[in-house]
Amino acid sequence: MRLVALGAGESGVGAAILAKKEGYDVFVSDAGTISEKYRTLLTQHDIPFEDGGHTESLVLNADEIVKSPGIPEDAPMVKAVREKGIPIVSEIEFAARYTDAKMICITGSNGKTTTTSWIFHIMKKAGTDVGLAGNIGRSLALQVAEDPHACYVIELSSFQLDDMFDFRADIAVLLNITPDHLDRYNFELQNYVDSKMRITRNQRPSDSFIYWQNDDHVPEELHRHPIGGTPSPFSDAPEDGSKGFIQDGVMRLSAPAEFEMPVADISLIGRHNLRNAMAAAMACLAAGVPASIVREGLADFPGVPHRLEKVCTVGGAFFINDSKATNVDACRVALEAVAAPVILILGGKDKGNDYSAIMDLVKEKCKALVFLGADNSKLQAVFKDCGLPICDTDSISRCVFACCALSRPGDTVLLSPCCASFDLFNGMAERGNLFKEWAHRMKQIADA
Repeated sequence: MRLVALGAGESGVGAAILAKKEGYDVFVSDAGTISEKYRTLLTQHDIPFEDGGHTESLVLNADEIVKSPGIPEDAPMVKAVREKGIPIVSEIEFAARYTDAKMICITGSNGKTTTTSWIFHIMKKAGTDVGLAGNIGRSLALQVAEDPHACYVIELSSFQLDDMFDFRADIAVLLNITPDHLDRYNFELQNYVDSKMRITRNQRPSDSFIYWQNDDHVPEELHRHPIGGTPSPFSDAPEDGSKGFIQDGVMRLSAPAEFEMPVADISLIGRHNLRNAMAAAMACLAAGVPASIVREGLADFPGVPHRLEKVCTVGGAFFINDSKATNVDACRVALEAVAAPVILILGGKDKGNDYSAIMDLVKEKCKALVFLGADNSKLQAVFKDCGLPICDTDSISRCVFACCALSRPGDTVLLSPCCASFDLFNGMAERGNLFKEWAHRMKQIADA
């Protein structure tokens, strides 16, 4: 059997190493430049590779392809593979063939990194032999090959779910579905919705399906998609059928086990984080974690970088890094969580966003807008009549300088950009880290 990995990032290289261990003839091909870290790994495992382009004869002789989730379907090599009928699977699908570990899988348009990290935090606290994989953590395939665990907590994007067929989640968590990545789904929301619903594939009655009952899409999609797992819906307040909700300042769960905890004891703020906390608690209880450990983990979880992350105070204004807010709904959630007047930073690589969903909140909460992107023309057109001062920037330093000039003591400078970061940065983490770096520089100047 010959396996070709398209893309030599974390997932492609991990899949290649596992395939080599399992006796495959393996080749890795990347259209870009392979980083030194992954070149070294491939060389150490004696896996042939190429970068700077694809050699068709070395790719199209594969029996199976593992495609990096970042490679779109309209990429020429992907089209060629599809035309030849070679099966394409995700790294997650491939890795799951070689482990019988329990799989706790989380997806959703927003909140999945926080919820995944929260579940992992609680599972570690419970002493579980657990790995973190998918969109965060190390490659699942690489862990299965070299550092196997009894359980994995896996954050799944829609792109990964698209190429998963036989995979089964023991515990599946679907947080929400809001418009995102529509540029990858022919600008058809239903295509994206169908992708998210794939997390329920192959579940059995002994498995758990945890989902937010108040979502605009998930409840109605349950009639279109067969659900094999046992459903455990949660909601913002008591509702028919709900197994978890908030009532009188207390989180109350009736399944998969009885559980109560005062909201005031939960470590993260914001209504969206109460939903994340309910999902995390239900997943961990379904995995057999004692209620006392779940309470401890909900109370002492520190949060994740780049998600409503407090940075510092500059001239009396609070700087918050929400770089992971790469869609409109994530920005909406951030604005709802902040009480102070906001200088809001928007911009990046637009993914077919409809900004009307936050227009009223922007007018209510914001005192100024700062655009950060290589091309801010769409943002300028959308927000030109909102009645707020607007500053256009194309670098993180100019952006932070502008925010400092616009802010006053008691204000909040919020980086919650609604957009992907790849126009100016290598990813949302780089964008967030540079924002933090420049905020701290300005603090040093202000405090001098």
